Amino acid sequence: MTDTTPAAPAAPAAPATTAAGTAPAAGGVDLTGRTAVVTGGASGIGRACVHRLARAGARVVVLDLDADGAAAVAAEVGGQSHPVDLGDPAALDALDELDALRGADILVNNAGLQHVAPVEEFPVEKFALIQRVMLEAPFRLARLVLPGMYERGWGRLVHVSSAHGQRASAYKSAYVAAKHGLEGLSKVLALEAAGRGVTSNTICPGYVRTPLVEKQLAAQAQAHGVGEEQVLEDVLLARTPLKRLVEPDEVAELVAFVCGPATTSLTGAALTLDGGWTAS
Repeated sequence: MTDTTPAAPAAPAAPATTAAGTAPAAGGVDLTGRTAVVTGGASGIGRACVHRLARAGARVVVLDLDADGAAAVAAEVGGQSHPVDLGDPAALDALDELDALRGADILVNNAGLQHVAPVEEFPVEKFALIQRVMLEAPFRLARLVLPGMYERGWGRLVHVSSAHGQRASAYKSAYVAAKHGLEGLSKVLALEAAGRGVTSNTICPGYVRTPLVEKQLAAQAQAHGVGEEQVLEDVLLARTPLKRLVEPDEVAELVAFVCGPATTSLTGAALTLDGGWTAS
C-alpha cells in the first residue's frame, strides 16, 4: 500500500545478493552465507539447481565430468567449478583437499547416467560404473561433508533420485538398482544425522526434460520408426497420468525448498514429482 503521509518514508534496506549479484528469489528460501555443492551441475537438473540455489544466496560449487560445461555454469552464478570423474574413487578421495567441499552446507547428489539393455546382455562394467557414479559417489561425498556439517550443526543432503527409486522398468537394471540403493542410503543418513541439524531427503522426479531423456526419445523413435512425440506419450509417459515431462526448474525449486527454513523436521523422506506415476 502506498504511503500518503507528508513525511517521506525511510529508504528500504538493500536486499541480500548472491555471488551472481542478484537478490534471492521469493519463496522463503534464504541461503545467504551457505555453500552448496551440486554434482552433475553442468546441464539439465544440475544446472537448474545451481541457478536456483545461487538465487537463494548460496555460494555454489559445480562438480561435473564436463570441465568446460561446469566452468561455464559456475561463471553464470559467480561460483566455483571442479572437474571430477565421479566414477573414479581416487578422484573423489582427492576432493578432501578442497576447502569448499569440507565446508559444504548443502550437498545435492544429482549426477547420473543411463544404459538400457536386458540383464543377460547388460555390460558388467557399465553396471558397475552406474553404481559407482549414482550410489557410491553420493556415499563418498556424504562421508566427506558430514563432519563439517555436524561441527556447524546444520546441513542439507539432497539426493536427486527418480520415480525409478520407487518403481522398476524393464531393461534398466543398473539405473533402477542404483536409485533404489540411493533411497536406502538417504534414509540411513537421515537416521544417523537426526538431532544434529542435518537432514537427508530424496527428490523423485519422473521423466525430466534433460539431455539424457532427449537422447532416450531419439533412440526409441529411431528403433521403432515413429515420431518422438509418440514415443513420449506411448512409451516414456505410458504410466504417467499427467502427460508432460517435468521441467528441470520444477525439480530445482523442490530442492531449494528442502534446503529452506521450514524443513528441519523433513528428513528421511522421498518427495515425488512424477505427474502421478507412482500413485497409479
